[in-house]
Amino acid sequence: MSTQPHPVDHELIQAAAHTARTRCRGDNHTMAAAARTQDGRIVTAVNAYHFTGGPCAELVVIGTAAAQGAYDLDTIVAVGDRDRGVVPPCGRCRQVLLDYFPTLKVIVGEGNRLRTVRITELLPETYVWADHQLDTE
Repeated sequence: MSTQPHPVDHELIQAAAHTARTRCRGDNHTMAAAARTQDGRIVTAVNAYHFTGGPCAELVVIGTAAAQGAYDLDTIVAVGDRDRGVVPPCGRCRQVLLDYFPTLKVIVGEGNRLRTVRITELLPETYVWADHQLDTE
């Protein structure tokens, strides 16, 4: 576990909340995510719900960032529509985020108890996919 607290990126939360307020409509788009890239840009996205499943906002933001040439994310947060506030990533998103960005910081908590933690703190004793791949060299 981390002993050094990470600052909460309130600008990132505001970006996700703005996207949730202005872009989430109906049952198909109920969550927004915002990620800060290593170079300081903010990328936002919404989920794409479908009864067969569908990508969460955190996963859509990974693809959106890549489409904009950002492959290294520093911090991510998800916010629910209807002013639900910060929502922690689901288990699938935690695993994907860990596999893509093992040093990623995630904003979790609610109200005045918001905090920023490393993705590894959300998945202690986790399976790291990259650690088990054969070397192709």
